[in-house]
Amino acid sequence: MTSDLEARLRAASLHVTRPRLAVLAALRDHAHVDTDTVISLVRAEHPTVSHQAVYDVLRALTVAGLVRRIEPAGATARYEARVGDNHHHLVCRSCGAIADVDCTPGHAPCLTASDDHDFVIDEAEVVYWGVCPDCAAKPSRR
Repeated sequence: MTSDLEARLRAASLHVTRPRLAVLAALRDHAHVDTDTVISLVRAEHPTVSHQAVYDVLRALTVAGLVRRIEPAGATARYEARVGDNHHHLVCRSCGAIADVDCTPGHAPCLTASDDHDFVIDEAEVVYWGVCPDCAAKPSRR
């Protein structure tokens, strides 16, 4: 699997480094995690990688389009390795859990704005808010 991550870095014209590989692997295995979680995951495998290195890697990977940063209103920024498919997110108002939602197959109505102001739209960010099944099942929610 590391060779796949190396290939992704090279395809994005990025040098293959241990911190970049570690961050990509963490995001491949753990979607929608915040920066502190990424740092913990990376440092569990590579204790000498600094916090600043992880911040720098997240920024470089995001700019290169290998990682997506999502920022639901009122929530901490999260990162995911799923990019390039214009998917959306469900966010639990209670616990903050995030789940992916695929865009409607076929014509993507979310990319058709009522007035595009002559923009060329290539992505839409839709966030659905609600309560996840675990939180809905808690006695205090009934």
